[in-house]
Amino acid sequence: MGEPAIKLGGKRKSIFMDKVKEMLPEGGNLDLCLTCGACASGCPATGIGGMDARKFLRMAALGMDEEIRKNEWVWHCTMCQRCIYVCPMQINIPQLVFHARQSWPREERPKGILGSCDMALKNDTCSAMGATEEDFQFVVEDVLEEYREAQPEFKDMEAPVNKEGAYYFLNQNSREPVTEPDEMVPLWKILHLAGADWTYGTKGWAAENYCMFMADDESWKHIVEVKAKAVDDLGCKVWLNTE
Repeated sequence: MGEPAIKLGGKRKSIFMDKVKEMLPEGGNLDLCLTCGACASGCPATGIGGMDARKFLRMAALGMDEEIRKNEWVWHCTMCQRCIYVCPMQINIPQLVFHARQSWPREERPKGILGSCDMALKNDTCSAMGATEEDFQFVVEDVLEEYREAQPEFKDMEAPVNKEGAYYFLNQNSREPVTEPDEMVPLWKILHLAGADWTYGTKGWAAENYCMFMADDESWKHIVEVKAKAVDDLGCKVWLNTE
């Protein structure tokens, strides 16, 4: 038999539990676990590295902070919050995971997430792919022209960029304009057929925010503020984020 995922010792005081309890209403209900396993049954990361949401919560409850700090499972959690949804006590396990991520030295966090966060901080597009304002506008205009010509029923379709006063400000996952530009078109068609008044912005157009997943609060905040300012600067009423 292999080594158990959790090795129990005497109960210790948990810094993770205490800090999260201070942050959340009702302490995030962290003391109400029934050990029913509902969280683990609905978690897409269950079983990775022999870990699941129920075990993770028990480790925190038992004060196993050092073991949590070394456990890479926190980076497999998708933060989807399905565990909260299925939990009869509504225990906020994702907040525990988020706090555990913050305990990792920044340079030791997963290179893919770290690199995408840092790339998004380089300019005001917020693109994790590093796409510039000029690149994005060129791709949108080029793809729009191609589809107008190829599909006459959409010859009047628009994909506005920096349209002041548009009702909706649309974000776009930055993977699509860089690697799969045709994937942008179906949503344009829906918006066209619905008669929606919308626009992209050259600033703040990227929908994703890897700094949030990296648990970098300051960078997460900066990216959200850049996007919100782009919406306000164009005078849009509603911000549509596809992520």
